[in-house]
Amino acid sequence: MEQIKHPYVEVNGLKLHVAEIGSDSSPAVVFLHGFPEIWYTWRHQMIDVANAGFRAIAPDYRGYGLSDIPQQPEKTSFADLINDTASILDYLAISKVFVIGKDFGAMVGYAFSLFHPEKVAGVITLGVPFMPPGFFKSHQALPEGFYMKRWKEPGRAEADFGRFDAKTVVKNIYIMFSRSEMPIAGENQEIMDLVDPSAPLPSWFTEEDLSAYGDLYRKSGFQTPLQVPYRSFAENVGSPQQGVDDPKVEVPALFIMGEEDYVFKFPRMEEYLKSGEVKTYVPNLEIVYLPQGCHFVHEQFPDKVNQLILDFLTRNKY
Repeated sequence: MEQIKHPYVEVNGLKLHVAEIGSDSSPAVVFLHGFPEIWYTWRHQMIDVANAGFRAIAPDYRGYGLSDIPQQPEKTSFADLINDTASILDYLAISKVFVIGKDFGAMVGYAFSLFHPEKVAGVITLGVPFMPPGFFKSHQALPEGFYMKRWKEPGRAEADFGRFDAKTVVKNIYIMFSRSEMPIAGENQEIMDLVDPSAPLPSWFTEEDLSAYGDLYRKSGFQTPLQVPYRSFAENVGSPQQGVDDPKVEVPALFIMGEEDYVFKFPRMEEYLKSGEVKTYVPNLEIVYLPQGCHFVHEQFPDKVNQLILDFLTRNKY
């Protein structure tokens, strides 16, 4: 871990933190985190990828981790994160890159690939596949207590999270998102109440890991993370090259998902994946399911995930 460098880059009026390891002349891999994550979620992957001869870069999005918080967090958009990713790569003089995204980082990564196909050598996503515009409309049938509906409502999550310190909030979300059931609260219950205070951390997530997250979420707060992704899912991030309703990602792609990932339970998700419908949008997609894998499969089974990543990178090296 100590060999990972932590420079800052000034782009789009903000100072953004970028964790980095590997030679500047090596093929580059950019890692895009989800929530409740920061660059640190990629700690296992970055070192193995660098040891295999690649340059690993893991930014903290604006408003996350060590990066600056935008002046108006409530106006942050997916488009901002896509533009920041492009600007970081330009700042680092990287013209071609492998993109790896976890959770909503998959949405940032795929949108980046649609906007900048000439810059992308391949895409890997974990936990969340490519989803066409309007995919989330199927969530309207879910109960009012579904966590994404609750966190979309301004003020609701802030009041819920505000009862605890940042470290406890991250702990509860890690425990909750590690389960195979979708987080759905009862009518008189908040999302944080779904986790018993005595519930242990997952075996693969240490107190030291939790402290690393807690320290940085205490710094950043949760305002930007609640805005993107949870209050921005309706944003239509199209591609200038294609019709918004018919996006197609032509580069080589890999999707890794744990068989116990709660995202499988989202409306339409299993059918969308297993019927092959996803390949109408990502024709060169390979899908790998990991038995017993949860939503944080890259932290739960780093050796398995790293091998899949390295096989893909080696096959598609530019």
